[in-house]
Amino acid sequence: MSQHAVRPPATPGLRLRLGTAWGGLSPTLRGMVWMSLSGLLFSLLNAIMSGMTREMHSFQAQFLRYAFGFAVMLPLLWREGPRAYAPNGLSGQLWRGVVHTAGLLLWFLALPHIPLADVTALGFTGPIFIMVGAVLFLGEKVVAARWVAALVGLVGVAIVLAPKLSGGGGLWNLVMLSASPLFAASFLITKALTRRDRPDVIVMWQAITISLFTLPFALASWQAPTLVQLAWFAVAGLLGTLGHWCLTEAFRLADVSATQPIKFLDLAWAAMLGFLLFGDIPGWTTLAGALVIFGSASWMARQEARAPKA
Repeated sequence: MSQHAVRPPATPGLRLRLGTAWGGLSPTLRGMVWMSLSGLLFSLLNAIMSGMTREMHSFQAQFLRYAFGFAVMLPLLWREGPRAYAPNGLSGQLWRGVVHTAGLLLWFLALPHIPLADVTALGFTGPIFIMVGAVLFLGEKVVAARWVAALVGLVGVAIVLAPKLSGGGGLWNLVMLSASPLFAASFLITKALTRRDRPDVIVMWQAITISLFTLPFALASWQAPTLVQLAWFAVAGLLGTLGHWCLTEAFRLADVSATQPIKFLDLAWAAMLGFLLFGDIPGWTTLAGALVIFGSASWMARQEARAPKA
């Protein structure tokens, strides 16, 4: 009599176990993970754009980055059709594009006149503007732990950047600083838009609006890009699109105020990429500041994990 071997029950695969663990996290913790991933993608993007702005005018590089971001999403638009990406109200998408474009123009205008360390320091004022805006305009109740984590994160940034600050930017520092509340307003609008539109719809319309609004500035200083430059912009478009999708998903899942202390991890990403890509060895202040930032983010994650799920 033939006997058939009885197979043992299949053990859950890695994907199932990861899915179960991911589903067990609160929406706030998942939002924090998406925000951290967006920071890594944007750090890679900034490394590419830093090189591109040395080879052509900043306004042209800015336009091409978003134009290729739109090109990356064209296959999705072709497959699902324009109706799938129709927003529930166009005015919010247009306002978001206007505000974000204004911030980009000021940022790129001041960029050549300010040392890189000063640029980084001024950029880290953004999370504070966003947290204040979340209270004033979105009605979020920011718990004390989030303010503590944000302030400790700022201390970590100061440890890294204080020895490198030159203060030589003059009035250009104010121009750069004025971009931060505009970017904060753009992200607050994004949070509001997630209540009625999918993240991919928001990212699609961001690419469309910013490409259109930055085109006149790019044409004023246009030079023909090389094939190599176009290839880098294609990579930048992919990274930027993925980064903004992760950021929008973070805003969809969590309060804006909960995600902002995680933004300080961007400094750690930048230090890591500088070492891996360019062989830059971080100094002791960078390591100490990164440790403070990581500790702040980890502590906040533990506080959010202990909070009762909504």
